[in-house]
Amino acid sequence: MNKTNRQIFLENMGLPSIDPNALEIIKARGIYLYTDNGDVYIDLVSGVSVSNVGHLNPKVVKALKKQAGEYMHLMVYGKYIQSPQVKFAKLLTDNLPDKLNSVFYVNSGSEAIEGALKLAKRITGRYEIISFKNAYHGSTHGALSVLGNEEMKYAFRPLLPGIKFLDFNNFEQLEQITEKTACVVIEPVQAEAGIILPEKNYLKALRKKCDKTGTVLIFDEVQMGFGRTGKLFAFQKYGVVPDILCIAKGMGGGMPIGAFVSSKENMHKLTFNPPLGHITTFGGHPVSAAAALASLNIILRKNLPKKAERKGKKIKKAIENHPVVREVRQTGLMLGVELKEGYPVEETVDILKNNKLIVDQFLFNDRSFRIAPPLTITGKEINLIIKLVLKSLDELYEKSKSWEKSTS
Repeated sequence: MNKTNRQIFLENMGLPSIDPNALEIIKARGIYLYTDNGDVYIDLVSGVSVSNVGHLNPKVVKALKKQAGEYMHLMVYGKYIQSPQVKFAKLLTDNLPDKLNSVFYVNSGSEAIEGALKLAKRITGRYEIISFKNAYHGSTHGALSVLGNEEMKYAFRPLLPGIKFLDFNNFEQLEQITEKTACVVIEPVQAEAGIILPEKNYLKALRKKCDKTGTVLIFDEVQMGFGRTGKLFAFQKYGVVPDILCIAKGMGGGMPIGAFVSSKENMHKLTFNPPLGHITTFGGHPVSAAAALASLNIILRKNLPKKAERKGKKIKKAIENHPVVREVRQTGLMLGVELKEGYPVEETVDILKNNKLIVDQFLFNDRSFRIAPPLTITGKEINLIIKLVLKSLDELYEKSKSWEKSTS
């Protein structure tokens, strides 16, 4: 007897979590996900900020099909000039500050962090690393070492030595950055902590301290990059330029790709002493790079970052005064909706799903859920999701009354 996809999914795949009610998706277009039983859901997660230009964007699909017909994997290590990589690097660096002019391709956000940590050690000759509590930087060994949550790490220790953790937005603790510190790795906006924004001048104070101590400043924009925050990158909102920028997720228009970006002078240190200082077989895969180029062109030509800020503010304004909502933290088209005490987030996510909206909980904030649809969402679609979100919150509010009666 043949097994169903669901049976194989549960029995033969290694899964980081188990959801017996997982949706089986057979098609995705724009903001919509289509299931095997004919249901249509609205994606308010974007594959965790991956599908910034929408699912199966026609221009991205056209670009990757064209490249697949020319060549796919050839060779890395600087042996061949590959047009999609070159064109994307040019377009990206043209839209970044001068000191961020060299792109090293990898496959994911975790790999971008790994490369950035190695580069910082190579630049400084130091090994102490400073990160932040409730920060998420990935699940590989080095990235896990700088992740700011012990629950996700304790089973895998020992990890990298020399890691210190500070509290995000604590100015006084910046004094712990010294001449012994190789690098500080930070999300300009903390994502999995629940969309925590930097306080005024905090990132500038951090930049100043790193300059004073000769410490490399690494910005992790894996989740916030490529228009999500209302600028092409979040650091552009705060007037602070990192020494190394880590990117992925929304970079590929739905295809797997990542990179870390620095100055050519810094990046050259991975070329000599030792040679091949950092290598990856599939980094900058030509098809993924072609998709990334198409996606970035869409983001820039349609001015999606500026539109994201306007769209995000509209959603925030519509829901922030609902009786069950304590606070909405918003930057661009990324919102953290925090509920008041007594309103469980997990129950809320289920209610939203019943109303055909896909939202997601944060890893390190159990009072909030995220709203982060593709940046291409239309005004009409925003009106629809506002209506459905409010309907869901109303249902949560009414349901809570029955909880109160049952416990009284």
